[in-house]
Amino acid sequence: MIVTLLHLFVSYLKIGFFGFGGGYAMLSLIHSEVVVHNEWLTNGEFSDIVAISQMTPGPIAINSATYIGYEVAGVGGSIVATIAVCLPALTIMMLLTRFFMKLHDNRYVKGVIAGMKPVVIGMIMAAALLLIFPHSAEGRSFIDGWSWAIFILTLVASARKVNPIHLIVLSAVAGIAIYGPW
Repeated sequence: MIVTLLHLFVSYLKIGFFGFGGGYAMLSLIHSEVVVHNEWLTNGEFSDIVAISQMTPGPIAINSATYIGYEVAGVGGSIVATIAVCLPALTIMMLLTRFFMKLHDNRYVKGVIAGMKPVVIGMIMAAALLLIFPHSAEGRSFIDGWSWAIFILTLVASARKVNPIHLIVLSAVAGIAIYGPW
């Protein structure tokens, strides 16, 4: 159990240190650690946790760390993963805020920030593609025609400025009607 908690801590510490651009940009890194390298979850389970993390209050990276930590090692895993994913950002922000006000006009600092923008956009796009085109262990997508229909209808309704809360509730009702409550 201690080895699992330590492994979980190191994995989420790595995610916290290298996950620039917020939660959505971190999704591909989280997927790589959780599904590909450690095989703690399947693609389907990961997609479910991402959906739950989006619906619950708080940042998606922290919510997913809490849920995945719980899946891997129970309550202790939740605590360890959540602390590990938050620790790098907290540490870096405390260090950087002392210097940023002095250096924010520095051309090198501006260059670093400008260089990170396309990387963050690319990471967000990679996460979007990962969630749009997930594959099961058998090599086929687990998203069926009904899922695409719900997605397209929700996208159209969102473009027509339908209240997002109504879209979430209607999508949930459609999912229960199509796939059942379990």
